[in-house]
Amino acid sequence: MKNTAKKISPSADEIAEKAMRGEDVSLFFTNTGEMKPAIQRVNVDFGVDMLKELDAIAKELNISRQAVIKTYLRQSMNLHYLARRGMGSNIEL
Repeated sequence: MKNTAKKISPSADEIAEKAMRGEDVSLFFTNTGEMKPAIQRVNVDFGVDMLKELDAIAKELNISRQAVIKTYLRQSMNLHYLARRGMGSNIEL
């Protein structure tokens, strides 16, 4: 049986350092990943009562207010698309 040592992949910081030194780092990339679209920040105004409700839900679920807003917005958009396809007639809110 051969006694071969496992090759340990460098960390992202180590790869970045190699790139900064001008070394070829292309062998660390497979080009099989997917580019994620950029995130765009938006401002939304909420009334005090709605913020209190959002904060109560966030506390109950142990997640951030932002996560509550994103989750509920996504659910609402999903319901909207289902309704447009005629599949929303039996959906209970």
